[in-house]
Parts: sequence; C-alpha cells; structure tokens
Amino acid sequence: MEKRPESRVPSDITVRVWGMDAEGKPFFQNVRASELSSEGAQLSQLRHLLKIGEIIGLQHGDKKARFVTKWVKSTEVGKSFKVGVCILPNQSVPWTDVQLNQRKPRSISEAEKRRFLRHNLRFPIIIDFPNKRLPRMQCSATDISGRGCYVESLVPLPTGTELLITFWIDSDKVHTKGLVRTSDPGVGMGIEFVELDMQIQQRLQDYLAKIDQGFASAASDSH
Repeated sequence: MEKRPESRVPSDITVRVWGMDAEGKPFFQNVRASELSSEGAQLSQLRHLLKIGEIIGLQHGDKKARFVTKWVKSTEVGKSFKVGVCILPNQSVPWTDVQLNQRKPRSISEAEKRRFLRHNLRFPIIIDFPNKRLPRMQCSATDISGRGCYVESLVPLPTGTELLITFWIDSDKVHTKGLVRTSDPGVGMGIEFVELDMQIQQRLQDYLAKIDQGFASAASDSH
C-alpha cells in the first residue's frame, strides 16, 4: 500500500537554529519555520548557506531537537536561504503544541495577512514600561509588520506584559502600547502593537516595504 503523505500544518513560527555552515563555520540564528509536521519543517530567512545532509540543532521554547538538511534553496531577497529539514531518529519535534494551536480557524483574513506582510530586517525600537521604575530597553526587532514585531532575547518578558513602544518612521517618532503575545525562553518574544492607528499601521507597512526593496536592490546591484 502506498504510504500516505505526512500531514503538514501551514504554521509560521520563530525558532532558533545552530550548527556548522557550508564553510565549516559555526552559526546561531533565529529563523522562521513553516510547513510543520511530525517529521520536519521548512526554514526560511536563514542567512547562512548549509550543506545537504548537515546535522543542525533547532529550538522552540524550551524544547530542542536535531535535524538533517534535505534541500537548500537561495532566495532573491537579501541573500537568504530556505532549507528543508527532517528530524533525526529518536528525537521529538519541538512544536507539537504549536501544531494543535494552528489547527484552529484563524480570525485574520487572507487579504489582511497579505496586507501586513512581515519583514525580516533589523528595525530599532525602544521599549518602556508603565512601571517607570523598570529600565528602558533599546533593541532591534528582527521580524516586524504594521501589527507587531519579534524581538530576540535570551530572557524574554512573560506573556501578557504591557509595554510602551517607540519607533521612527523616517524622522517621525511614533508611540504605541504593546503587549507580549508569545514568549520563547532563550529565543525571544512576539509583541503586538495595540492602539496603533490604522493609518500609522499602513504607513509603517509601506515604510518597511521600502526598506526591504532598498536591500533587495542593493543586493542585485552587487552581483
């Protein structure tokens, strides 16, 4: 009997990955993982070229596992790579709970998800707290859209933490409240921009697209 294809969940989560790249140099980076299954996933936005058959580590939350690379593809934007990975025997995928969550119907429409496409770039933000006694955090988001961002941190803030976010669109300073929606120990945290006016969301989205296009143009000119 023909083997039934492995069911995959069209999730999109941030994971931490590490290992040796194609030049034999160690790397350590946060990437996006999608097409999750009990056997593997597709990684994107990887800035390091890997060899097929290479063993790499992958972490989501506090769960880790080892995978082998099955295929590698370069992308046109920003000199990044997509990689298909398969879990090694006697290992457990670290996203079992995520798969269960992602099976639930999403309230965000496909048109809205396209409108607020996430951009993988370093975008400076300032994080303050309603409690003024807590220190200000100056950092860079590594994944951002008009609806929110992801900030890498070895010790992320707990889910539900209220924040005061400041960033710049060109020379204009923008303030908004933020809320920590996901917290991945050792990896980072996902922050939703709350009470951000729709016009500002769209302006930020357009600004991010312009920055991304500038990087893509610079990359093509260098070839």
